[in-house]
Amino acid sequence: MRMKFSLVVLLGLVASCAFASNSTPVVAYTFICNGNSSLDEGPCPNGANPGALIQGTDGNFYGTAQVSGGGGPNTGGGTVFSLTPAGKFTLLHTFVLGPDKNYPGGDVPGLITEGPDGKLYGTTLYGGVGGANGPDGYGVLYRVNRNGTGFRVIHEFCSETNCTDGAGGYALVNGTDGNLYGTTYYGGTNGGGTIFRVTPSTGAYEVVFNFDFLSTGEEPSALTVAPDGTFYGLSVNEAGRVIFHYTESTGNLTTGAVNFPLFNGLPSIPQTGLTFGPNGDVYGLYFIYGESGIGLFEVDLDGSNLQLFPFFNTIDGGGAPGGMILASDGNFWLPEYSGSTSYGDIIALSPDDGSLLQTLTPFSSKAAVGAFPAEIIETKDGILWGSTNDFGTYTTGHFAEGTVFSLNAGLPPR
Repeated sequence: MRMKFSLVVLLGLVASCAFASNSTPVVAYTFICNGNSSLDEGPCPNGANPGALIQGTDGNFYGTAQVSGGGGPNTGGGTVFSLTPAGKFTLLHTFVLGPDKNYPGGDVPGLITEGPDGKLYGTTLYGGVGGANGPDGYGVLYRVNRNGTGFRVIHEFCSETNCTDGAGGYALVNGTDGNLYGTTYYGGTNGGGTIFRVTPSTGAYEVVFNFDFLSTGEEPSALTVAPDGTFYGLSVNEAGRVIFHYTESTGNLTTGAVNFPLFNGLPSIPQTGLTFGPNGDVYGLYFIYGESGIGLFEVDLDGSNLQLFPFFNTIDGGGAPGGMILASDGNFWLPEYSGSTSYGDIIALSPDDGSLLQTLTPFSSKAAVGAFPAEIIETKDGILWGSTNDFGTYTTGHFAEGTVFSLNAGLPPR
């Protein structure tokens, strides 16, 4: 744990070392829809509103677009796509509306993961056979080959009578045993969420741990992979936040209390999942209920020595930050969905004191790159890749609903 310094004045403090950058993103692909640009209504054949990317072992990028069709960009469906570093786009799969006005193969896809078998694995927010959630279900777990063939729904989360298999699935991560693991936000035998395992050779889905509000907490976050290949995450119980540690080889889960303090009677709350820092501690972002702003926190792996660094901004809602990455310069980089301009930023934070080191603001409704950046990744050459959720350049009779871009922020190669 680094040397700590006291949190004397938390609210209203913005780091003075932030500075604007002239870094210009390069648009690799723009998601174009057909229709009236003033109304944003019309089908989006390749998808719209893209989310986070991954880079596959073949060097290409893979991702999902949240919606795709019907009367406009907010009518469900979605796509899975690939993109070469040179910008060649390939539509791999489209989630289509079924005869019962639901999406039996999934609806609104989230993050994807490449498994040890080279296939892509992902979850959807909705879709499946339906049930208590109405005509659309609680989401599915699917896999598809990197060339778009072999799409298969592996598992449908929850049903009208049975949620013991969990519901609200997060992205999967690779285990050291050759299997994939993930969490569900709720469901399970105790209703508090689960950890599940997928066996690539068979596609079998199995719940391996059930969270309990009174002991291990509930509403687990997505899993964060530690340097030793085991998993960490956050859950919540009656006393507050809990850090959990799951070892896939033994099935053992241990927990430690993380005592987020009160400020003027208002709770401080972690806003994102965990990211490992350069010193082996885990970091995340927090906010204070009822206050405008967000800051970085650091904590030991057992939940002790929590440090809340001062707010690095005082934007209402904290600028809606996405997930952090530890970049090759030793600092944390992350996108802010709305950010200082209301169209999003990419920022760098110091792991030493949580201060704001850099702010990149290339996003707007008029910019070719679009606006509202999703999570970012860094490739081996130090280039940042990411997507924007809306806007971009379009021609008459069309409208744009997001882009995939690269950005040279001056990071050293890995």
